[in-house]
Amino acid sequence: MMRKLVVAVLSLTAWGGSAHDAARGRQGGVDPRPPNAAGQRPRFPEQTDAPEHRINVTFDVITVADGLQNPWGIEFLPGGRMLVTEKPGRLRVVSADGTLSAPVTGLPDVDARNQGGLLDVTLDPDFASNQLIYWSYAEPKGGGANNTAVARGRFVDGAPPRLEDVQVIFHQVPSLDSAQHFGCRLVWARDGTLFLTMGDRSITEGRMQAQRMDGLLGKIARINADGTIPKDNPFVGKEGVRPEIWSIGHRNIQSAVLHPATGELWEVEHGTRGGDELNIARKGKDYGWPTIAYGIEYRGAPITGGITQQVGMEQPIYYWDPVIAPSGMTFYTGNLFPAWKGSLFIGGLVSRHLVRLTIDGEKVTGEERLLRELGERIREVKQGPDGALYLLTDNPKGRVLKLVPRK
Repeated sequence: MMRKLVVAVLSLTAWGGSAHDAARGRQGGVDPRPPNAAGQRPRFPEQTDAPEHRINVTFDVITVADGLQNPWGIEFLPGGRMLVTEKPGRLRVVSADGTLSAPVTGLPDVDARNQGGLLDVTLDPDFASNQLIYWSYAEPKGGGANNTAVARGRFVDGAPPRLEDVQVIFHQVPSLDSAQHFGCRLVWARDGTLFLTMGDRSITEGRMQAQRMDGLLGKIARINADGTIPKDNPFVGKEGVRPEIWSIGHRNIQSAVLHPATGELWEVEHGTRGGDELNIARKGKDYGWPTIAYGIEYRGAPITGGITQQVGMEQPIYYWDPVIAPSGMTFYTGNLFPAWKGSLFIGGLVSRHLVRLTIDGEKVTGEERLLRELGERIREVKQGPDGALYLLTDNPKGRVLKLVPRK
């Protein structure tokens, strides 16, 4: 049985109120705080501060498992169990009743400082026949240097569970001495290739490389299941350009998912103070970082002199100022919550709530803030095979939570 019922949460968890909106000079937005970059203007009216859109869905939040140390990624195994990663480098099997396995053996070492550690996990599309799983992590390189890496191995369901035939199939280059901005969500494309979302490593050297084509910082990469390069990647065969690159100009992407209808990769990346972005990551496109950006630096200065637009660089389809600090996202397609179908859910770390976006084509037409009562950082959001929404809370005693309709 599930361990305990945490709280029954209604749609009243959303922010809103005309007094707040009037004070901010906005029309019906969900966040009462003033923007960090007060003088910036969006490129188009629907690009930020969407009106509040409450659907009035009621649900219960159930703790499936607890006692996990800063869980980061979750994947569903056949038969109702889950794989869950923990920041220090542990991978666990979590049963439907919340029982935690011993740590899975056979993983390579991770650099778990600051934002590093064991990150995302996913099953091979042919897992039923090959038992392969993939995971991303911060790879130590000695002397404080590290990089994002992706490995795969054959999952052996024993006591304890283990990994065999482990191969590291991707190394982000160059390695830098930084403990931040590793990315890295793993998303399978419909053609069986694998998207990897990466960060700029935060420090100035890495930030400036987000626009360079000879490295993989601040990029989305696309590889084959064995780590080789798809022949139709946008920059294959171009001198001085990494062939893994799918798109460039990203800051730190910890949220990504395929659109259920179009199959395109949607991603949300961290801005600085203001400027978290929702993008559709398209082949060969430049998303601007750090040449253009919304928001301001942490110390208060304008980013890139306050430039938010430039020819040849993509605009986000939506941005947040102030930020939500996004991690984890899913389009809801299940039957448990009919009113949520088509909604995009995103976890908030600093904001400590679950964001629900109403999407019309490629426009955000409404926003709702849920689960503020929990007061916990939400690291991952994923729809389960049962149609429930599953969340990971990013705490030293983190939890697997499940959202189900309120009876």
